[in-house]
Amino acid sequence: MGQPLKISILTVCYNSAEFFEEAIESVLSQDYDNFEYIIIDGGSTDGSVDIIRKYEDRLAYWVSESDDGLYDAMNKGIEQATGDIIGMINSDDYYFPGTFKKVSDAFEGKNLEENIFWGDIMHGDERVLGWRDWNVKRGAFAPHPSMFCPKKIYDQIGMYDIRYKILADYDFMYRAVNQYHVKPIYLSEKIAFFRPGGLASQNILPSLKEELTVKLSYGQSRLVAYTVFLLKIIKNSHKIIKNIVHNVVLM
Repeated sequence: MGQPLKISILTVCYNSAEFFEEAIESVLSQDYDNFEYIIIDGGSTDGSVDIIRKYEDRLAYWVSESDDGLYDAMNKGIEQATGDIIGMINSDDYYFPGTFKKVSDAFEGKNLEENIFWGDIMHGDERVLGWRDWNVKRGAFAPHPSMFCPKKIYDQIGMYDIRYKILADYDFMYRAVNQYHVKPIYLSEKIAFFRPGGLASQNILPSLKEELTVKLSYGQSRLVAYTVFLLKIIKNSHKIIKNIVHNVVLM
């Protein structure tokens, strides 16, 4: 039996010290030997860098410097990665025990130029499925922490489009599946905990606009795309109003 696949894990962070160590520990405590951990910090001033230094002897690479946002930082991490497969865990989320072994086993016998892994995530108390065949064209994907993508896929189809400030990960997944026809490896098991209150949930209307732009850019029916867009606005209207009020108060 050959050596297990090498897994690269990336965490990008900026002033996120509150839950940061929980994320780091969830990576470093995995019962899997062949992985590397990369942290890209955006120049934090809240003690996040001190936390990184506490673990730096167990990191393959880390840097703290200004960047052009979340997805620019992710692209920096991908460029540093040397693994066969790349996973990304946010600084306020965490992996469940045994995740890396499950991911590696799921890729056994699969072509690393044709497949991306998705699992389920826990979003607070709610379990979110990582793959829904019936919803692919509409563009429903699990949150990013459930995805493990071969480095070869990034090499083939490109990394994250930093023109999108909220949903570049969504753009990447939509592009991979609907334009490049990458095949899903779906494991119906809990892979990561995704903490409520992320960037998209704090910016619902801009997020829905980016989602619409992504769909139209890859040729989805305008009728379907706009219908889903409007239905989501109606469904989330109370949250959108709450976001607007919150942002006005902060001005």
